[in-house]
Amino acid sequence: MLTDLQKKIAQAVVNVFETGSAHGQYGSVTLIARDPGHLTYGRSQTTLATGNLYLLIKAYCAAPGAQFAAALNPYLPRLAARDLTLDTDMTLRGVLHAAGDDPVMRSVQDAFFDRNFWNPSVQGAAGAGVSSALGTNVVYDSHIQGAWATIRNIINTNHGTASQIGEQAWVNAYVNERKSWLANNPNSVLQPTVYRMEAFLQLISDGKWDLTLPLTVRGVVISEGLLSAAAPLRVSAAAPGEATLQLQTPPMQGDDVRALQQALTNAGVPVTLDGTFGTSTDAAVRRFQQQKGLTVDGVVGPATRSALGL
Repeated sequence: MLTDLQKKIAQAVVNVFETGSAHGQYGSVTLIARDPGHLTYGRSQTTLATGNLYLLIKAYCAAPGAQFAAALNPYLPRLAARDLTLDTDMTLRGVLHAAGDDPVMRSVQDAFFDRNFWNPSVQGAAGAGVSSALGTNVVYDSHIQGAWATIRNIINTNHGTASQIGEQAWVNAYVNERKSWLANNPNSVLQPTVYRMEAFLQLISDGKWDLTLPLTVRGVVISEGLLSAAAPLRVSAAAPGEATLQLQTPPMQGDDVRALQQALTNAGVPVTLDGTFGTSTDAAVRRFQQQKGLTVDGVVGPATRSALGL
């Protein structure tokens, strides 16, 4: 069984593959042309097309204290439906990026990736006769990227099981077979990702079966000091008056609401300047969002603020 440190190292290796950072970039939002996963998000890049992005955001919205739950809740039906038009929804992408700095999002992502990828990987590795830290890391990477069972079955058929040929020989054969499978994949987006297997082949060559630190993956030095440090946060320069505004009970009141009402009026959507975010202000916000091609949800977040010049 892997130690807690070995688990952190294995996950750090895959984080480097996915986001270039050993800690992972919790707010990373990417869209690669022809990627069958479509919009991808988070520390280990879960995808819209698989439905996993919906599961992650649903769990986040249900978590106590989630700062961006109000902004993301309206998207849940479309995420559940795997609505591919969300690929280009810049408001959603902006909220997801900002949510990556919410400690609640980070905690939810850690639990989500453990539950859906790490734990099945440990079970899958054990079932294949793989117990080493590096071997389990290879299996975890395949669960994150996909097609673990496909390559496993090829190796068992063409080379034998780990119990027959030895774990290290089996893992080495698996990595080489997967490298070839990626390099020649009909989906050209997968072909450049052979770097993942090249990194594992280097670790195998270096004898890093226990994932002994330090180790270098794609130029990133993974050390115990790095892993024990907190993941970096983006430092926000936003002022208190830049908080998300929306209709709620009791209604929001204050100078920031009055400034919003003035900005709406200046933009040609007149509303009473009373400093209270009531139903008339909500309706005005929605009219403005519709005019500007924004998500019509009545939520005055970064995208709507920017469009209003606030």
